[in-house]
Amino acid sequence: MAVVVRMLLSRILALIPLLLGVILFVFIVMRFAPVDPALAAFDGANATAEQLQQFRLENGLLDPLPLQYVHFVWHLAQGDFGTSVITKQPVGETISTALPLTVQLTLLGLVIALVTALVLGVTSALFRDRWPDKVIRVVTLAGVAAPAFWVALLLVQWLAVGQGLFPTSGYVSPADSFGGWLNSLTLPAVSLALPVAAQLTRVIRTSMVEELDKDYVRTARGGGLPPVVVVGRNVLRNALVTPLTVLGLRVGYLLGGAVVIETMFALPGMGQNMIQAVTDGDTAKVQGFVITIAIGFVLVNLVVDVLYLIANPRLRSHA
Repeated sequence: MAVVVRMLLSRILALIPLLLGVILFVFIVMRFAPVDPALAAFDGANATAEQLQQFRLENGLLDPLPLQYVHFVWHLAQGDFGTSVITKQPVGETISTALPLTVQLTLLGLVIALVTALVLGVTSALFRDRWPDKVIRVVTLAGVAAPAFWVALLLVQWLAVGQGLFPTSGYVSPADSFGGWLNSLTLPAVSLALPVAAQLTRVIRTSMVEELDKDYVRTARGGGLPPVVVVGRNVLRNALVTPLTVLGLRVGYLLGGAVVIETMFALPGMGQNMIQAVTDGDTAKVQGFVITIAIGFVLVNLVVDVLYLIANPRLRSHA
């Protein structure tokens, strides 16, 4: 446990310059974007040059870039993501409203992807080079090549429009109806999960095959241990160490894919709000959304690193 705590502290310290770098990148990109926050704030109001200049002065847009960055980071450290130039509301309030839905969608997609990948990956490895393995490999190859938005279009056409089993758009809060919530998020979550499940299935299969060919497995089988015990207690646990490293990157894919999927299904999460902010030229909102997603991605990878350490005793001995 002490080793895990030390590694966690070292990872957190290493994340500080990484987060500052991510914030700096987003800050610079938005400052050089072809969008003037002053013009966006007075959209349709026929503002004079003096009004635009006054707005830039009041919001620090005329300060040197290094000073603007320092002020930006200082406000972020206090939880202040700025104020929308369009709605005049704090960006943090919009994020606190939209983020829970994106987290729900991402977690549901992750659960579906993990369960599907475990079942298919283990089955494919146990029936190596036989027809179940060949079928699963073909299916996962197609899944890897299929983008999430294309899968979403097929699912909507088949299950929503054709069969009427799911709604084509909209969101129901779990506080109002758990069944309605699950029904509204099933198609978006499956659309996100299937490409990830296909990639994880291939990784799990490869890792399982490598473990099944090791000497300790043959020894355990020769000793009369039931296959369920050998696979479940030893092979599967050791084989899942490698897929853990892939899992962190795939969660980042789920977060990024949610931007498109939420827009397709009219879900009021981070994705739809970000697209609307880009359309409106609301730089404060875009900055806040992108930085929030980036921080989420970094934190997820931190959790995966800790899980990887816990699952791999050899790393704990070298830490």
